[in-house]
Amino acid sequence: MNVIRTTRLAIAATGAALLTACSAETGGEAAPTVQPVPAVSPARSPAVESTAKAPDSAGKAPDLSAPETVATGIGVPWGLAFLTDGSALVSERDSGRVLRVEPGREPREVYTVPGVDAGGEGGLLGLAVHEDWVYAYFTGAEDNRIVRFRLENPQPEVIFEGITKGSRHNGGRIAFGPDGMLYVGTGDASEESRSQDRDDPSGKILRLTPDGDPAPGNPWAGSPVWTLGHRNVQGLAWDDQGRMYGIEFGQSTWDEVNIIEKGRNYGWPEVEGRGGSSGFTDPIVQWTTDDASPSGAAVAGDTLYVAALRGERLWTVPLGGGSTTAELTGEYGRLRTVAVAPDGSLWVTTSNTDGRGDQRDGDDRILRFPAR
Repeated sequence: MNVIRTTRLAIAATGAALLTACSAETGGEAAPTVQPVPAVSPARSPAVESTAKAPDSAGKAPDLSAPETVATGIGVPWGLAFLTDGSALVSERDSGRVLRVEPGREPREVYTVPGVDAGGEGGLLGLAVHEDWVYAYFTGAEDNRIVRFRLENPQPEVIFEGITKGSRHNGGRIAFGPDGMLYVGTGDASEESRSQDRDDPSGKILRLTPDGDPAPGNPWAGSPVWTLGHRNVQGLAWDDQGRMYGIEFGQSTWDEVNIIEKGRNYGWPEVEGRGGSSGFTDPIVQWTTDDASPSGAAVAGDTLYVAALRGERLWTVPLGGGSTTAELTGEYGRLRTVAVAPDGSLWVTTSNTDGRGDQRDGDDRILRFPAR
């Protein structure tokens, strides 16, 4: 472990050699080049046909020069999931409220998740919608857990519990994959050893059935774990070929974009960023923590969009290979969540009221960028 940690420091010291394309958005520093994304190995990915409905504007890029403010005055928006009518459900981290948001109307509260224990980075976090259920990941009194509920029923059903809570690194992103299974990004709760413990759900990506059971086809029978060796996963996305991407906070050197494949180990805490170490999977992109501190992610067309908190920008990652680009740098402050709506537009939430940003009039806000 000491050898690999030393390698991590050496990589940090020679980071300029790894960054190959210039970017004005990062003050003249180099922007990392994306390696060509390899084909997904059938042996490592669920061989299940997609059940997801493609957006009406699938394959079209959002017009980032034409922002529309959909909502203002939201308290630390975190999760965002779309309903079939095109409206969105948005979670407020600290209040535990779920708001319904749609263009041209004021946000309105439609549900409050009971038992939310907000504090530090914990609270009401990710949301997902599946059939007529809403799923929520939140920090409770004793742990992080996942519930599901119907908006008309005040009593949620706990489907998964026992994810260690902490003042930091609670993970929280949840999303249904093209195979109809629920994927869950968790954090190490600032206890690094948890990430390499296969029996601990912390520091992992989990794969569950809609009822919360370990999904069939997981790499270890009876286990919810899909991948391990993560520090704090806060972004999950898939492209139209079924490849899965995980977005991860680094410690002090490198943030990561990883291709997520069944049973792989992504190295934390042994490796941060590209380590080239046997047994660990390297990221396809790494940014310095000052330039990113990434959270939510979404794919539109052949581009992965990644929201950056500390970096206060929207990173675009060309999935066919090439250079990443920083967009919206400093325009809206900290960016938390990005999602593609049913009509193909890109929705982005700010996170300036979370105690770490510089709050502006109207914060926090939800922005919409139409599909071209």
